[in-house]
Amino acid sequence: MRCFFDVRQLAHAPEREFHNGAFVPFAESPARAAAIQAALGTLEPAWDHGEWPLRAVHSEAYLAFLWSAHQDWRAAGREGDAGGYAWPVVRRRPLDLERIDARLGQYSFDASSPIAADTWEGANWSAQTALTALDAVLAGDQAAFALCRPPGHHAGADYLGGYCYLNNAAIAAEAATAAGRRVAILDIDYHHGNGTQDVFYARGDVLFVSIHADPKMDYPYFWGHPDETGEGAGEGATLNLPLPRGTDLAAYLPALEQALGRIAAFAPDLLVISYGADTFAGDPISHFRLETADYRAIARRIASLGKQSLIVMEGGYAVDALGANVAAFLDGF
Repeated sequence: MRCFFDVRQLAHAPEREFHNGAFVPFAESPARAAAIQAALGTLEPAWDHGEWPLRAVHSEAYLAFLWSAHQDWRAAGREGDAGGYAWPVVRRRPLDLERIDARLGQYSFDASSPIAADTWEGANWSAQTALTALDAVLAGDQAAFALCRPPGHHAGADYLGGYCYLNNAAIAAEAATAAGRRVAILDIDYHHGNGTQDVFYARGDVLFVSIHADPKMDYPYFWGHPDETGEGAGEGATLNLPLPRGTDLAAYLPALEQALGRIAAFAPDLLVISYGADTFAGDPISHFRLETADYRAIARRIASLGKQSLIVMEGGYAVDALGANVAAFLDGF
């Protein structure tokens, strides 16, 4: 399997985040990518597809904000990383806001995703890596892996959050759809991919299926519940399968079978997999109990569908075990 990564993703390096009521060191650090690189060996570089694939998913106003946010933060006399503190709970709508503090709230949904000096650089090359891996699949490869960092599945069309700034999986899925492929997305990160769901929620041409921690207890809380099935033309094209804390492989497999059955019924040409290794038993911010060997078994079952697959890296914060967990999943394919 061809694997892709661009070193410019490492430029995104915020110092700290707001987590569980306190400022702590940023968990989504460049060390995550370095650990995966060390386990996989030589990775192919990404090439620049420009901003058009990004604009197919994200609004122009949001992209302009993300590009300039840190510069505007420093121009306002602020130090460190840019971060929001006020959000519109009701009647969220486009507004011509001038102060950077206001725009940070307008284009985000949490305080855990600071914008550093090179966040745009890292996020852009993360998306370009997903698109480059997609090129390999569209050219005929059965599967390809995009080491995307920062991750993307919490980012919506016009908002960031959950360490995510550009939605790599959604950008790749939209590009594949534009290339004439019928696409399904399987999200198996510990946390629900609310941004991906939001992008495709009112569309019936892309299926979104997610297995994740029950949002009654775990982030992102407000999305990922079983009654979220899509709307309008997208009714029935979203399937959420939340699982309780403590889920091990035996409890995980029935949900996986349900997910794969729904995907098989949709009959996609191409499967985009948002893979998060934060389902690992030793992950510091998550609460499933999957072991390294389990990822190989899960991947084999997904691969048994026989679909061309693009695997996009999402979360996973047990850095010492991250490389082995990713390698085991890819080996299963």
